[in-house]
Parts: sequence; C-alpha cells; structure tokens
Amino acid sequence: MHKDILLEICCGSAEDAIEAARGGADRVELNNNLFQGGLTPSIGTLEVAKDRIGIPVMTMVRPRAGGFCYTETELEVARADAKALLRHGADGLVFGFLNADGTVNTEQTRAFVELAEGKPCVFHRALDVVPDWKRALEQLIEAGITRVLTSGQQSNVFFALETIREMIEFAGDSIEILPGAGITLENVNRVVAETGCTQVHLAHHRTLIDTSVANNREIYYGGCLYPPEDRIEITDQAYVAAVKSRL
Repeated sequence: MHKDILLEICCGSAEDAIEAARGGADRVELNNNLFQGGLTPSIGTLEVAKDRIGIPVMTMVRPRAGGFCYTETELEVARADAKALLRHGADGLVFGFLNADGTVNTEQTRAFVELAEGKPCVFHRALDVVPDWKRALEQLIEAGITRVLTSGQQSNVFFALETIREMIEFAGDSIEILPGAGITLENVNRVVAETGCTQVHLAHHRTLIDTSVANNREIYYGGCLYPPEDRIEITDQAYVAAVKSRL
C-alpha cells in the first residue's frame, strides 16, 4: 500500500547501522549516545558504517546534550566535527541551532548549510520546542534546509498526527517533513495514512549481554542513573525488516 515510504533508522553505533541496513533500512541517522537524544558520532564510527553499508548515512552534529543554544566554543567544535564528518564520507548533516528564546538561529543554520556544500542538511527535533513552527519552517526553507525531523511538537508523533499533516501541507515541496519519535510496527501505517508523509524515522533495539563485568556487580562507570553495565542495546534487524515489510 505504501510502496514509496522511505524508512530511516536512528542509530547509535556502527553496529546499529549495519543491522539497520541488513533489515532493509533506506537511510540511517548516525549518532553517539542515543540515551541523551543523540550526539556527534566518532569518525571511526562513520568510517566503519560507510565501509559496511550501501545506504546514505546522515550524521548528527550535536556537541553536547541539553538544549540547542551553544557557546562559541561549542560551535567551533561543531564546525570542526562537521567538516571532518564530511571529509570522511558523511552523506549529509543533522543539526539544530536555536536562540536563547527557542527561535531558530538563522545565521548559524545558514552557515552549516553552506559548510555542507550541497549535501542534504536536516534540522532535527529542536523544531519541536520552537514557539512558532510555521515561522521556523519558513526560516529553515530560506536557509536551505533539506528536511526537518519532528514529532509534531508532542512527545510522541502519535499524539500529533494532525499537526504533522498540517506541517506537510504547509511545507509543500519546499522542505521535507520527517516524522519521528514513537513510531512503531503497530502504528506506522496509521501514521503514514493520517499524515500523508513519505518517510518515517524510528529506532528499535534488542538487548545483548556482556559478561565481562559479571565479577563485580557493584561497579558503575556512569553518573547517578546507574544503568546495568552488562547490557548492550543494538538495533533489532528483524524489527526493522518487519517495519519495512509492512510499509
């Protein structure tokens, strides 16, 4: 029914990207640290992913977690990362720059579009916290952004189907709207049918066990959240294949 729907998988490692491609993904968004919404991946992660898969790899450029209004030092890091990612084969950049009041920082956005030198640029879910998404889309169109990743300014796309449809109608052919957040095997067809979208973005993982830390269960290497140190989350190839088949 939905033969032309593009499936993008959000990945947090080269292993994720490989599993996503094996499952039939059409494109991946490559990140580090999905737990905090995705940060800039390493060059090694990109190189291995590009070497192992034959689908476009969009790379996140996000120098830190927590908000999208960056210091000059953070912007300098983001610029250096973006240039390096492009030199090492990134098929496009994913980023989002806001002012302190949550509006789009058009100057920084245009600068990174120019830096990409014609490769696709995606404004990520920073769009979901702007005060006026219509004005934001107009600014992103003017800046040359290829598409936006959005949950329709809700925590879950499924709660924003009408808004996503409105965004798609508002954008027309000027900018692509990529719905993401909360899309599952069970609801993907309804999301497509009710929004009219032509592409979807999702992530789904299975758990692997690393027994190397089993000798001392009292040791944690992170901060105050203390997640299990013997659990690894990896993209679920079978789930990706099931979504692709349903589309």
